[in-house]
Parts: sequence; structure tokens; C-alpha cells
Amino acid sequence: MRFIIILLNLLFLGSSCSTVPITGRKRVNFVSDSEVLPMSFAQYKTFLDESTLSDNLQETREINEVGERISKAVTKFMRDNNMSKEADSYEWEFNLVQDEAINAWCMPGGKVVFYTGILPIAKNTDGIAAIMGHEVAHAFAKHGQERMSSQKIKQIGAVAVAAGSSGVSTEEQLMWNMAYGLGSGLGMLKFSRQHETEADKLGMVFMIMAGYNPQEAVEVWKRMKAMGASSTPEFMSTHPSNATRIKDLQDFIPEANTLAKKFN
Repeated sequence: MRFIIILLNLLFLGSSCSTVPITGRKRVNFVSDSEVLPMSFAQYKTFLDESTLSDNLQETREINEVGERISKAVTKFMRDNNMSKEADSYEWEFNLVQDEAINAWCMPGGKVVFYTGILPIAKNTDGIAAIMGHEVAHAFAKHGQERMSSQKIKQIGAVAVAAGSSGVSTEEQLMWNMAYGLGSGLGMLKFSRQHETEADKLGMVFMIMAGYNPQEAVEVWKRMKAMGASSTPEFMSTHPSNATRIKDLQDFIPEANTLAKKFN
């Protein structure tokens, strides 16, 4: 089994490591923007072609105005911090889709969609900015590329476990494969929660930089919690619990204000 551990360590050490700006978290990412962005833009276009855009001009205008302000703040940060090439790769676009799902997302490269179903949770302009900042933060931190990279490592790791346990009994092979499958699966869940927490923090910084009230990020999650908590334990969920997010965001406001002032 020592062979397995050594091989998996080599896989991680051989991967491309970089740092998420602002948070300073080390990430593993060997999927390039040139590989991801064309797929992202094409998928976004396909999604819009198959969806119904909202005909509410006021709400659509508000989504676009908030998106423009936050994207300008993010772009300014990138240009001020030696990330001009990366800033140039974004093709910002904001659309409001007629759909009752409580959802919003931002694809790599700055392609954003809000669903009309999330607007009651947002409730106001600052609430929209809190959600917008969070979703834009996922793209900024390259969480999509990082998850793609982690899945590749997981697949290679499964092959390594199978190869490394080939000389043991069938029962031991089954044990090792089950252990790897469970451990790596829970690892991916934790990885997703880490992304969500990072996006919460980055998103709060971005909304402040764009001139919005960070307290509304806390209120958004209070409204989300009031809709009913999930019965899934937090350690088995891809997202932190609402209660955890509310406390973490409330505690982070002073630091977010300091960071926003530093980078504005």
C-alpha cells in the first residue's frame, strides 16, 4: 500500500499549484483557460437558446446594472494586481431567466444567469449584489477549473489503488477500493464546501468594492434559512449549512470592509 501513497503524492506534487487572490488559498489546477472558456461560452449560448428570458424590463435592468458594477470592481482588481491578461479573457454577460428555481450561477469567463425564482430571496438591490458577488467569485477563483482538475486526480487515483492492490486477496482489494471511494467522495464534498465558503467571502469583498451593503449577504442567508433547512448533515453536503454561513458572513464583515478598502 506504500506504493499507492507515494503515487498519489506524486500526482498532487506534479499538478500545477497556484494561489487564489485575496484569500491566499493554495489550489491545484492544471486545466487551462484556453481549454475551458470556449466550452463555457458555447454552453452558455446553448442554455440561453433553450431558455426563456424574463420579460420584466425593470428586473432585467437591475440584474445587468448590479452585474456591471461588480464586474467592473473585479476587473479593476485584476488590472491593479498584474492580472490584465486574465481580465481580458472575461466576456461578462448577465441574463435573467424566467424560471421559478431558486438559483443563480456564473460560468468560467463571466457568463452569469439569475433565475426569477431567486429574486424574492434577494429581495432588494443589495441582496442581488450579495448573490451576484458570490457567483462571480466562483469564476474569479477558478473553482470550475479546480473541480475539473480534482476529478481527473480522483480518476487517476482510483487506477493507482487498483494497480497497487492487485497483489493482495480479493477481500483486501475490495476493502481498499471501498475505502478510497468513500474517502475521495467525502473529500470532494468538503472541497465543494470550501469553494462555497471562499465564494461567500470573496463575494462580500466584491460587493463592498462595488458600493453595496455587506450586511445584506447575511440577510440573504437568513431568508434562505427561513424557507426550511435541509435534513442532510453538513459533513455530507456540498454546501455549508445556512446557520454556518450566516455566522461566518457576519463575522467576516469587518475583514471584508478592510480588504475592500485595501483593494479599491
